Amino acid sequence: MPTELRDALDDLLNTIMETKPPLPPFTLETAKAKVQAAEDGWNTRDPERVALAYTLDSQWRNRSEFLSGRENIRAFLRCKWDKELDYRLKKELWSFTDNRISVCFEYEWHDDSGHWYRSYGNEQWEFAENGLMQRRETSINDLPIQEADRKFRWER
Repeated sequence: MPTELRDALDDLLNTIMETKPPLPPFTLETAKAKVQAAEDGWNTRDPERVALAYTLDSQWRNRSEFLSGRENIRAFLRCKWDKELDYRLKKELWSFTDNRISVCFEYEWHDDSGHWYRSYGNEQWEFAENGLMQRRETSINDLPIQEADRKFRWER
């Protein structure tokens, strides 16, 4: 199935269903579950699946890039995981309120020439009532590492 058709079907299905539990307002338990779900999703490295966690008009700031809309998020993630190979991510809940969650994260990846990096960052998330993320603000720093210094070695 062509990617464009799959994207359109995913958007239609998501519009019909439009719910991604746990829903706000968050408790400690549901905020932790939301963070774990995000970690699990991103570790699939599947832009089609990951993009479905965001509203159709979701607003992102990722490093110095500003994105708007699920299709732009999908395209961004495709490029990201074409560059950041063998990506493995850990997220940790930092704080939460009714419909917002802050996380700290680190992930490891290598480029196509075999150079390894560990990326550290913070994210602030804002959720719509249906549990989809409507806003994401992310700051990230990359640290070159040796392959031997990797911490995240689990199988995909």
